Amino acid sequence: MYKIKLYNNIAPIGINAFDERYDVSEDMENEDAILVRSANLFDIDYNPNLKSIARAGAGVNNIDIDTCTKKGIVVFNTPGANSNAVKELVFAGMLMASRDIYHGIEWAKSQTNNENLAKDMEKQKKQYAGNELAKKSLGVIGCGAIGIQVANLALRFDMDVHGYDPYMSVDAAWNLSRYVKHEKAIEDIYKKCDFITLHIPQNDQTKGIINKEALDMMKNGVKILNFARGGLINEDDMLEALDSGKVACYITDFPTQN
Repeated sequence: MYKIKLYNNIAPIGINAFDERYDVSEDMENEDAILVRSANLFDIDYNPNLKSIARAGAGVNNIDIDTCTKKGIVVFNTPGANSNAVKELVFAGMLMASRDIYHGIEWAKSQTNNENLAKDMEKQKKQYAGNELAKKSLGVIGCGAIGIQVANLALRFDMDVHGYDPYMSVDAAWNLSRYVKHEKAIEDIYKKCDFITLHIPQNDQTKGIINKEALDMMKNGVKILNFARGGLINEDDMLEALDSGKVACYITDFPTQN
């Protein structure tokens, strides 16, 4: 029987794919394989019996690839498996940023004892009206499985969509709408777009790619979405841009203490 150790919560539909030949558990020693999502595997000991690591997602920057290579441990990833889910999160974030839904909810929650709530709500609505997505420009940095879905859906919202990806595959190009404007330089995305969304891996070349230099090229009041990797953002530079109003909103699912 093969022993598989879980380092994160994995959906039952994935776990149920293993038959009686596999013992799958979080409490496992001397495992044959590891199944992981976002847990940091740089801090673990790779036991001599370990044969493979499967990452439930596209990026593998949370896995010590150099050590795995030296020890002959095969690393798998699953690019595109969660592309629809991430696409929906991106648009949820974009709509919240555009219409200031969050602050509207916070105001409503503070009015539990307001006897004139209905009347005051009508007055307050204009504070959170925001802007429609239609006719706004969206820059998609990274046109892989997720970026393509985001770009194609944005066209349905009547957005002006720009895509940048110097490493786009032929298959990806076939799936990307011809109405997405192809930008050959990332700087053009920075300069032209009202919204910018990141869909690239984190590596030595992309770490901190959204820094002060990049932010200075962007439109005032730009809205940035990052559902790719937290390390793509220089946090100090982003905080400064948010404080100054250069960036109106930064939406991400990679929280930090700041």
